[in-house]
Amino acid sequence: MTTEPVAPSPVDAPPPPPTEPPVPPVADPATEPDATQAPVRRPRRPRPVLLLVSGLVLGTAAGGGIGYAVQASRPPTPLPPIQVALPTYPAEVLDPAAAAAATPPPLAIDGDLRKLLITAPSGSKVWNEYPDTPSWITVGELAERSGKTADVFRSLNDSDFRRAVEVNWKQQDLKVRISLTQFAPDSSSSAERPQRRMPDLRSFAADANGGYRIETKPSFWADTTEEYYLGVAYAQRGTVQMEIQVFGTKPVDAEIVKGLAKQQWERLV
Repeated sequence: MTTEPVAPSPVDAPPPPPTEPPVPPVADPATEPDATQAPVRRPRRPRPVLLLVSGLVLGTAAGGGIGYAVQASRPPTPLPPIQVALPTYPAEVLDPAAAAAATPPPLAIDGDLRKLLITAPSGSKVWNEYPDTPSWITVGELAERSGKTADVFRSLNDSDFRRAVEVNWKQQDLKVRISLTQFAPDSSSSAERPQRRMPDLRSFAADANGGYRIETKPSFWADTTEEYYLGVAYAQRGTVQMEIQVFGTKPVDAEIVKGLAKQQWERLV
C-alpha cells in the first residue's frame, strides 16, 4: 500500500526567521536644529505706529458719520426756479425803406473791371508776354510778378482776394504796368494796405486816397544784374486797390507817374 505525502500543519511548521528592526534615518547636520541655539523671533511692530494708524482710521470713519448725520438732519434747500426769457417781437410794422438803409451798402465798384483800366497810348509796344490790353489775371500771376511769389500769394488769399485786371506796355525806355485788385466786401481794409506800408507817399490828386513815390536807388530784375529805377502810385476806392508801376533805366520822372495815377484815378470816381 502506498501513501501520499501529507503537507505539514501550521502547528508543525517551523517559525519564520526573525526580521531586523528598521534603521532610523540619519539627520543632515546642516539642517538639524541646534538645541543650544535660541529660536529666532519676529520683530514686533512698534505699538505707537499701530495706535496712530488705528486712530486715523477711526477718526476718518467717525468724522464721515458725524458729517453725514448733520447733513441728513438739515432740511433740503429748494433750487431756484428756471427762468427763460421769452422772445420779443417789435409791435410796429417794418418799414422797407428803413430796412434797406440799415443793410450794408452794395459794392462801390462792380461789373467788368477791365472797362475801368486806361489803355496803352498810341505808339507803345508790347512788353514781353504781358497783356497790352486790359485783361483778367489770376492771383497766381499777380503774386508771380511781385518777386515774392509764395508770400504774396498767401497774403492775397488771406486778405479775401476776389479778382484783378492788368494792362502793360513799353514806350521808349519806360515799362508801365497798371493793375486793379478787388477784395471781398468785408475786406476793404486790404485795399488800403499799401498806403499804410508807405507813409511817405505824396499826393497826386486832392481827392485821391493814396499817393505816389519815386525810388532814387536802383533795383535789379529777378535773377539778373540788369538795373531799373521804379516809380509807384497807389490809391484805394472801396474794395479796389489801384497800383501803378513805372520802370525806367534812369530815375523816373515824377510827372509821368503823377499823370498816369491821376488819369487812372479819374476812371474809378
